[in-house]
Parts: sequence; C-alpha cells; structure tokens
Amino acid sequence: MIQVFTGSWALFLGMFLLMVGNGLQGTLLGLRGDMEGFSTLSLSIVMSAYFLGFLFSSRFTPELIRRVGHVRVFAALGSLVSAVLISYPILVEPWAWAIGRVIIGFCFCGVYITAESWLNDASSNENRGKSLSLYMIVQMAGIVFAQWIVSRGDVSGYVLFIIPSILVSLAFAPVLLSARPMPAFETAKPMKIKDLIAASPLACVGMFMLGGVFSAQFGMSAVYGSRAGLTVGEISLFVSAIYVSALVLQYPIGWLSDRMDRRVLIVWVSLIGGTGSLLAFFLPGNLYIIVASGAIVGGTSNPLYALLLAYANDRLDREDMASASGGLLFINGVAAIAGPLIVGVMMDAIGVNGFWLFMSLLMLAVGVYGMYRATQRTSTDWEDEQSSYVPVSAASSTVAVELAQEVYLEGVEDDEQADQPS
Repeated sequence: MIQVFTGSWALFLGMFLLMVGNGLQGTLLGLRGDMEGFSTLSLSIVMSAYFLGFLFSSRFTPELIRRVGHVRVFAALGSLVSAVLISYPILVEPWAWAIGRVIIGFCFCGVYITAESWLNDASSNENRGKSLSLYMIVQMAGIVFAQWIVSRGDVSGYVLFIIPSILVSLAFAPVLLSARPMPAFETAKPMKIKDLIAASPLACVGMFMLGGVFSAQFGMSAVYGSRAGLTVGEISLFVSAIYVSALVLQYPIGWLSDRMDRRVLIVWVSLIGGTGSLLAFFLPGNLYIIVASGAIVGGTSNPLYALLLAYANDRLDREDMASASGGLLFINGVAAIAGPLIVGVMMDAIGVNGFWLFMSLLMLAVGVYGMYRATQRTSTDWEDEQSSYVPVSAASSTVAVELAQEVYLEGVEDDEQADQPS
C-alpha cells in the first residue's frame, strides 16, 4: 500500500483536496439553506440536482475527453467547480443553487472520470486492487475532514464557501503536474437493462434501492440534522460517522463476502442497515442514537454497493462484466436523482424522521427481495462461482467501477490458470 501511495502521491493528494471541497459544499448548502429559510422541498430539489448532473456527466464526459483530451477537460471542469462554489453565497436562491448543483455534479463526475483514468493508467496488474482501496480511503478521508472544517467555521458567513473553492483550485496543481499523458480513452458500452435484469435481478434491484439510500445520506443528512435541531458540530459528527463506518466496515464485509454465499450476506447486511435506520426513527432526539444509526446505515449501505457489484459479476460471463458496470451505475444514478426528492416529501408529510424511514424501507426491501430471490434460484455451488470482492465507493465514477471490474477479471484469470493442470 505504501509503495502504491509513493508512486502516485500527487494524484491521491489532489483527489483528497477535491473530496474535501465536495464534502464541504454538500453539508454547507444543507445548513445554510435551512438558515436562509429554504423549504424542505426546495432543499431536496437542490440536493437532487447534483445527482442529475453526475448522471449526465457519466454519459458525456468520455466523449469530451476523446475530443479535446484529459488535461483540457480536467482544467475546464475544475475552473467551473471553483466558480460555482464561490457563487453560492452571492446567489442565495433555491433555483440558483439547483442550477449550480447540476453544474457541480456534472463537473465533479467529469473530474473523477479523468483522475480515475490516470489512476488506472498508473496501476499495474499487481497493484490495481491496492490502488483502488487507497483511492477509496482517500475519498472517505476527504469527506470526513470536510465535516471537521464545517464544525470550526461560521455557516452564515462567506469563508466556508471560499475554502472549498480554494481547495478545489489547489487540487489540480499536483494532479496536472504529475499525471502522465493518457492513452486513447475508451469506456465500455452499457449492457441493455433488460439483459442485466435477466442476468442478476437482485443486483439491479439492490443497486436501484441503494441509489436512493446513498443520495439521501450524501444530500440530505445536513438538512435532516438542521431540521432535527442538531448543532453544527453535532451534524458534522453525524455525517462523519456515516463515512467513517463505511470505510471501516468495507473490509470485514469484503472478507466475509469471499468466504460465504454472497446472496446470504447481502440479505443480512441489508436487514442490519434497515434495522439500524429504524432505531433512530423509533427513538428520535437522542444524539448518540442518531450517530449510531448513521454509522450502521453508512457502514452497511456503502459496502453493500461493492457487494452487489461483485454478486452481479458472479452471474455474468467475463466478456459482459465491463458493460454490466455501466448499466448498474445508470440504474443507481436514476434512483439517486429521485432519492432526495422523496426524502423531502416524506419529511414534510410525517416529520423530520421521514429521513430514517425512507432509508429503512429501501434497505429492508433489498433484504426481503434477496430472500425472495433465494426461493427462485438456488446457490449450492457458490464457492466455485464467486469472484473476489473488490472495495469500491458509491461516490466513484464509471471509471473506478470499471477499474474494479479489471481487478475481478484478473482474479478470474488467475483462478482459471490455477485450475489448469500443470
């Protein structure tokens, strides 16, 4: 792991600064919007707008890169991000913030695609899995560090909006100065959704539900905290708990994934996450329970994302794995756009704890559907079918997921070679 970091430290440093900037603006807008008197519905629209831009960018950025190159796309999108971040306190209107969030989502996805392409190019077959793990650690660390900055600043002022703009601008220097020229850029054409559903219904349903869960966590946690009467410091602690647990539990869940029937683990992880969310729903107002519920939901939903990718690969032929990742991410992205909107409606209809009920229903639905699928397709030979689990974050772009697919394929090839008679 240390060798991987020293070989690409500038890229990881740049991505850390980018994630701090992204984590700051997500939490900050929820807090400032509440302070400015935005309605819950208005804030949910603002938060959904990010995922709309993210989904569009996953389709159009690869074409931009093919036309003008990685460096120009990276620099142009970074400039837009910095400009939008600093414009938020100037244009304090829900419509302006929603437009800004679409742009931010588009640009951050494009930046991730470009940076992850460089990371993929800098990785070898021997260290690609370690590179992906370290990249995920950097992502989570950046978001958590952002919450610490929020807790130390004045949400009503301008400084906290200027800081992410500066960090994003600084992030591009180490990346652009250290990145090697990129080879021809290609992404796999997504598999047709109907074919993907036929191959792995559980992975598709699970990815759709998780899109809503992740977007609620990333977009509406600060809104929930403000509406629940938490202080800025308490909200920062709550949001940090989501991502710290996501990082910590990714590896033990991955270890279990390679040693038991993956579908059984999906069911249990989903049910635990859904039950943890219900804990805060039925026992509201206690900070310790809120933080614990956030940790449980974050620690199960984020590893579940990688778990479903691995499970889908178990059901696919090698040549279909890369194209399947694009289809699964599209399914996840569509649900992510709707997630904050539905959370906003539920919070208006039944109160602030609609935030927890929404995530609980989705997580429990994955578990129940997994149990139903077990009655439709038996799995007695899971040890022979399963590929190795590869940790990947739900905040990653298509390139990181395709990089994970390369690790899967390399593992499959190694297994096939090991099975051949010497």
